Amino acid sequence: MYSGKLKDDLLDRLFEAILLLKDLDECYSFFEDICTVAELKSLAQRLEVAKMLQESRTYGEISSRTGASTATISRVKRALNYGADGYKLVLKRLSE
Repeated sequence: MYSGKLKDDLLDRLFEAILLLKDLDECYSFFEDICTVAELKSLAQRLEVAKMLQESRTYGEISSRTGASTATISRVKRALNYGADGYKLVLKRLSE
């Protein structure tokens, strides 16, 4: 069970709500209501950056393809190396 620094009742409720979504259409509807377009695009960008980092792509390649800044790429790399392994978990499942 997760016991990291983010855990609280409000986040529990949010994540429980996300787990109730059944398909891509429901995800689009929910996330369009709860996030701005910029927030969603930023999250999607970070996931793509993580995927490309795992593929050993260079910062230049990643920035060119995703538009991510080197600061964003560095933050994602730090999360991949020292984070809670959430990126690794999701990327592994997406590749299966």
